[in-house]
Amino acid sequence: MMVPKFRAYIKDLDEFEYNDVPHKGHFVYGNLIKGKLNDDVDAIVGDLIEINDEYVNAEWWCSIEKGSAEQITGLKDTDDNEIYAGDILHFGSMWCVGDEYDPREEEHIGLVEYRPDYASYVVNCNGKIYPLEQVISFDRYSVQGNVHTNPELLEAQHE
Repeated sequence: MMVPKFRAYIKDLDEFEYNDVPHKGHFVYGNLIKGKLNDDVDAIVGDLIEINDEYVNAEWWCSIEKGSAEQITGLKDTDDNEIYAGDILHFGSMWCVGDEYDPREEEHIGLVEYRPDYASYVVNCNGKIYPLEQVISFDRYSVQGNVHTNPELLEAQHE
């Protein structure tokens, strides 16, 4: 059995009926096959059922918009949910003032994204960047939703 490494949001649920694609809500999970550079599609595919020198046959496949696949980070939140790029993460942090420990806590909510300039996953909280590896050292951090189905969570931080 394949461990899903990517997911993609499919707006039209009829796409799943057409190909009998296994899915959770609007998301399909599987491996990514990138289309040619000048094509506008990639694909998420299931397990391989046959492979030889001439062809590859996957259990199922689903076309997705080029570049829309979201990769798993390899980390889980405190509720044991896998964290993907595109997830909206809520976390709190304790902070210090000077040499004094201040028990006040700041609440944060942000978008999980891969940043090539950091060469890692980060949580982007309205322009303030927190490395994901740092965030998971906090006592509490949880996936609240994702950018596709819960964009209002990110909009709320601008108000």
